[in-house]
Amino acid sequence: MSYASGNASQTDVELCRYGTSKLPVRGPERPLNQPYLAFLGSTEVYGRFIDTPFPEDVEAQLGMPCVNIAAVNGGLDSYFFDPTLRDMAAGADVTVLQVMGAQNMSNDFYKVHPRRNDRFLTAHPQLLAHYPDVDFTEFHFNRHLLSRLEDMDPARYAVLRDHLQSTWVARMQEMIDGFDGEIVLLWLRYNLNLGNGFAQEPVLVNDVMIQNLRPLVTDVIELDVATAGEADDIKGMLVEQTQLQTAQLMIGPREQHRIACSVAERLQDVL
Repeated sequence: MSYASGNASQTDVELCRYGTSKLPVRGPERPLNQPYLAFLGSTEVYGRFIDTPFPEDVEAQLGMPCVNIAAVNGGLDSYFFDPTLRDMAAGADVTVLQVMGAQNMSNDFYKVHPRRNDRFLTAHPQLLAHYPDVDFTEFHFNRHLLSRLEDMDPARYAVLRDHLQSTWVARMQEMIDGFDGEIVLLWLRYNLNLGNGFAQEPVLVNDVMIQNLRPLVTDVIELDVATAGEADDIKGMLVEQTQLQTAQLMIGPREQHRIACSVAERLQDVL
């Protein structure tokens, strides 16, 4: 059973890679030899299970090419360490950069997967010394790792949390400094209760961190949104019955359109 009209499914969504980048982003591939807006982000910007992700909707509203450089489970490191994608963002008239979680990036304590940044790869010596009583081979995802460490010892976890937050701010500042055009931060906030202590997305990002970035950017768009399950927004998603549980945690088509309208309205003042 499909919740989309016709026989479309998520497998019909076109992916592409630009230049030497190894990160598959939302396609189709777009030409970059004319003025364009670049959208960098994770699953929400990519539009998982969505036929028309909001950057495409923004393009229709503004009449200007919007290049979707977003990937499922991408994070800040997906772009920070990818020269091709950073150059694409730098070449845009406006770069819309999603505020992504601070847990999904390599840091002094642990290393994440270079493209699927939500995946924990290995603990660095600093984390092993900080938690000598933990077997880190049992962890595969950063959210699970941090939730367990917080439950074990909130005081030790606070050291790790503070490091992640300060590293996130520094990395965001460095990446933003490399962009030439106007820069707009898109802060999509929503609840994602997966049974751990991190119910608020994006994880570990707060107002103080965003305030540190405001002087470097043209605008910050803050939007409280709802998942498809919470908003009863499944209808029209490209999802099979076996994917329904996952799809309920995504941003549905109505919310994607609402994001597009808000973003387009704000970008009119920037362009």
